[in-house]
Amino acid sequence: MYNVFLSVSVYHPISGLSCAPILRCCAFSSSFTTFPHVAGTEQNLRLAKQIQNQWKTFGLDTAELVHYDVLLSYPNQSAPNYISITDDGGKEIFNSSLFEPSPEGYANISGVLPPYNAFSAQGEPQADLVYVNYGRTEDFLKLEREMGINCTGKILIARYGKIFRGNKVKNAMLAGAKGIILYSDPADYCAPGVKPYPDGWNLPGLGVQRGNVLNLNGAGDPLTPGYPAKDYMFRLEVNDGVGIPTIPVHPISYHDAEVLLRFMGGSAAPDQSWKGNLNISYNVGPGFLDHYSTRKVKMHVHSTSQITRIYNVIGSIKGAVEPDRYVILGGHRDSWVFGGIDPTTGAAVLQEVARGFGKMMEKGWRPRRTIIFASWDAEEFGLLGSTEWAEENSKLLQTRAVAYINTDSSIEGNYTLRVDCTPLLNQLVYNLTKEVSSPDEGYEGKSLYESWLEKDPSSENKQRPRINKLGSGSDFEAFFQRLGIASGRVRYTKNRVSQNACLNLLPRLVSKKVVRFRYICTTSLIIFASVFLLCRHIVFAPSSRNKYAGMSFPGIYDALFDIGSRGDPHKAWKDVKRQISIAAFTVQAAAGILEGVL
Repeated sequence: MYNVFLSVSVYHPISGLSCAPILRCCAFSSSFTTFPHVAGTEQNLRLAKQIQNQWKTFGLDTAELVHYDVLLSYPNQSAPNYISITDDGGKEIFNSSLFEPSPEGYANISGVLPPYNAFSAQGEPQADLVYVNYGRTEDFLKLEREMGINCTGKILIARYGKIFRGNKVKNAMLAGAKGIILYSDPADYCAPGVKPYPDGWNLPGLGVQRGNVLNLNGAGDPLTPGYPAKDYMFRLEVNDGVGIPTIPVHPISYHDAEVLLRFMGGSAAPDQSWKGNLNISYNVGPGFLDHYSTRKVKMHVHSTSQITRIYNVIGSIKGAVEPDRYVILGGHRDSWVFGGIDPTTGAAVLQEVARGFGKMMEKGWRPRRTIIFASWDAEEFGLLGSTEWAEENSKLLQTRAVAYINTDSSIEGNYTLRVDCTPLLNQLVYNLTKEVSSPDEGYEGKSLYESWLEKDPSSENKQRPRINKLGSGSDFEAFFQRLGIASGRVRYTKNRVSQNACLNLLPRLVSKKVVRFRYICTTSLIIFASVFLLCRHIVFAPSSRNKYAGMSFPGIYDALFDIGSRGDPHKAWKDVKRQISIAAFTVQAAAGILEGVL
């Protein structure tokens, strides 16, 4: 199938894929990871210009830089962020690490920012420490209702995992905490029997997970929610920005977390699910054991937020038959440091697709529909680059876009395929994977569909592989959740196949002939999908409890989830009824769209 991009002489259908595209992707990956490229920095603009120039060289019809001025957040270089333990006299007797150790060969690289959580509030709160497990709603209910532990006025520590970090911070704020510390427990980030980096691929003890802690709900730039961050747009004051935390947040390594948690007092962990793999008791607190009870934990967070210019790279190949219909292939370019996996494995795929189509254009080929290529900026800061572009072009995209395919982190494991997409694309994905050879050992001569089915069958239908619902956490959000455009993302298990089905999805979308009946159906289904759009997609959307997770009928799900935590059950059930009525209305409206078409 890869011969749609390459000459026949380098394609081998029996082995699945030649070395040529793999080597090119490796070359792209290497060039994209030679220096840090955080959004808003000169290094990331340099990379944007490199990609733009390559797209022009590949022969794309257009390749432009599109800028927006958005709110970004950076560590204060003169006042570093850290966590300390203080004695009864206020003296700091322990400080968390300011930096991660540099990997071999990277000690002299400049521009590496220290670990931090973007958009944290500034502050130096000091208080007793409380361990809150993953910081989920149910964890706080366990602490407050069943164990009688009040988190108000405390500093919390939570392990990464299960839900989006911003939801952990939101829950801490609702609980009245002064601040929250995040860490990656080995139970969640280290595979058994595997050594830590650099001897293996497990997270090392001093490694720290960065990330933003906004609660945007798809708003994009916190100062221009719902509208593009251009010069002409009204901006909120920073203190009024959407989704910005009001408490300090800071990430630390699991070695530093072990020091904080080792002498925790108070209540024992309620059950085994609250225990990770550190050599500690996982007591909940509040505060330390009797001998250390006068000690407190203090946060030192001095990160600053500022309006900063970001740059998307937008390229296009004009369609020959339906130039006003767009298929968009996009992935982000910015990273917290070098971005070896996230996002560069996807960025390299995007680059090879652009190169492949350019080669075909040299031979006179053109797609049926227009292809838009997008290298997004500031994804790590809340999907800002893609959201601002989608907002600026929303009216056009809602009527003309056919599909959005996301290329973030195309290779992140070595077991099997993972697909997240709009149900409208499910059958297309199944058909494509039946035409791609499986790369897995022991599946020679079988299709990718067969190995995928055996390794990850759907829980709803064991006769088909699992396809996950789209939640959030990457650049498809604005296109799917806000604009109602059919969307998908694909992550693959082997380097030699990591591009294959994703790249084959694109030519099907841009070149498949549409007879009159199918054209009417396609247009109707686009309108059909848009009927379900409010601020969240009525049928499929991220849960408000976890931005990463996709839910069916999320309004109903969240209303049912709240029944146990609301003081007035009668009002809680009224909200459930309200959400069911909204879903029923939108289903009826959507059915009306299809009447007379099918």
